[in-house]
Amino acid sequence: MNDMRLTERGVETKQIKMKARGVEVFYGDTHAIKSVDVDIEDHTVTAFIGPSGCGKSTFLRCLNRMNDTIDICRVTGDIHLDGEDIYDPRIDPVQLRAKVGMVFQKPNPFPKSIYDNVAYGPKIHGLARTKAELDEIVEKSLRRAAIWNEVKDRLDAPGTGLSGGQQQRLCIARAVATGPEVLLMDEPCSALDPIATAQVEELIDELRQSYSVVIVTHSMQQAARVSQKTAFFHLGTLVEFGETSKIFTNPEDPRTESYITGRIG
Repeated sequence: MNDMRLTERGVETKQIKMKARGVEVFYGDTHAIKSVDVDIEDHTVTAFIGPSGCGKSTFLRCLNRMNDTIDICRVTGDIHLDGEDIYDPRIDPVQLRAKVGMVFQKPNPFPKSIYDNVAYGPKIHGLARTKAELDEIVEKSLRRAAIWNEVKDRLDAPGTGLSGGQQQRLCIARAVATGPEVLLMDEPCSALDPIATAQVEELIDELRQSYSVVIVTHSMQQAARVSQKTAFFHLGTLVEFGETSKIFTNPEDPRTESYITGRIG
């Protein structure tokens, strides 16, 4: 499908990759997310910002059904990926998570070699028929995650032996190895030093060429640097969603302005 669509005025608009309508999340009796509508565009970085506990990570986990793993969690509403309902009972969550990859707050490489960390997903999803094909996927993924040159001579070394920033880039390589269409990142830089953070931010900008990227961040500066669209969550509600530049310079909702200027949070 073409990445761009022409509007009536002939202006190009990006294709909607994921669409959420009326999404509500309950943890037991707690109403964590209240009627969220959001469109995630292709080849765009969308940032979710807001104070701690506002629901941004909970909503992010709805996008690849990670909340399914929590017994008391119930999700209602509609979320579509390329027009397909991801909560349809016929959808296999494991297959969905190959299409909608996830990178977590703390780097969490498997206790395996660097090579096996990246090869794991393609192996279980049957994406490589031969060792040569698997080698190619591993190299391509490590290159995409901008870590190939640092690890190419020690692919048999344990992934846990890398620095924090390298581990996070390894986890990004692992996430892209299954050929996803969307990459979810839950505060991917919060455990990293400033240099590693800058490397991952640069990488996020490059990944946008190939994927739709959604990032939860507690850093407004990071959201302003890496994203084109921003969603501001507060107390489980999506307060405002739009172009990042507009959200940060001319927000429509006073709550957004209060958060951005540091009065709430």
